[in-house]
Amino acid sequence: MPRFFVPIENIKDNKILIDTDDVWHIIKVLRMNEGDEIVACDGKGYDYKATISKITKNEIICDINERLQSKTEPPVRVTLYQGIPKGTKMEYIIQKTTELGISDIVPVAMKRCVSKMDNDKSGRKKLERWNKICAEAAKQSQRGIIPSVHEPISFDEAIVRLKTNELYFAPYECEEQQGLRTVLTSKNGVKTVGFMIGPEGGYDLLEVERLKENGIQTVTLGKRILRTETAGEAVLAMLMYEIGDINM
Repeated sequence: MPRFFVPIENIKDNKILIDTDDVWHIIKVLRMNEGDEIVACDGKGYDYKATISKITKNEIICDINERLQSKTEPPVRVTLYQGIPKGTKMEYIIQKTTELGISDIVPVAMKRCVSKMDNDKSGRKKLERWNKICAEAAKQSQRGIIPSVHEPISFDEAIVRLKTNELYFAPYECEEQQGLRTVLTSKNGVKTVGFMIGPEGGYDLLEVERLKENGIQTVTLGKRILRTETAGEAVLAMLMYEIGDINM
């Protein structure tokens, strides 16, 4: 059954209003008609089974048949604090971690970041594009929420926010003792997890010291060094498997 994200303010009085680009997709691509059924998602974790009751050129009205909690969301809210990479790597990171179940992505300015983001027009446009990619990936993977890509923050602010999670850690290529699985299984029943990934070139040594001073565990991901655009999705996949969200 076709599935679409609909702003929560467009869902009321047992009706759903679709007035986005999805109208064209429903009419011209899917060639749906009045009486056909869809699933609408409010982006907050609820799905609505609905029947199309009215179609016009610019909007579609649906009658709600059933409201259900989305079954595609993991039981843990996970936040990625990502050192800002160069080029289009951030777009890849956003897309793949969204598919795997991330809740929030926070770009972090670190010493070895090649790319910089300022709070100017170009920076705002880039952030808008990142969130659009996030929304598209959420739709494609049938997520129950649309994750958020937040405004970039400093490394020190990232440390503060990282520690607000019940479980937090930072993969580090020079760590040799502490494994990821040991950390993931160190606490039971956590609802929030945060982890930080360095940019190309990894963490600066002073940044590693700051992590450890603040009680943030560094972990190894194994014998091979992963690229910054690979590490986040690898950690997230392992995390989702460990908590039982990915069942094989």
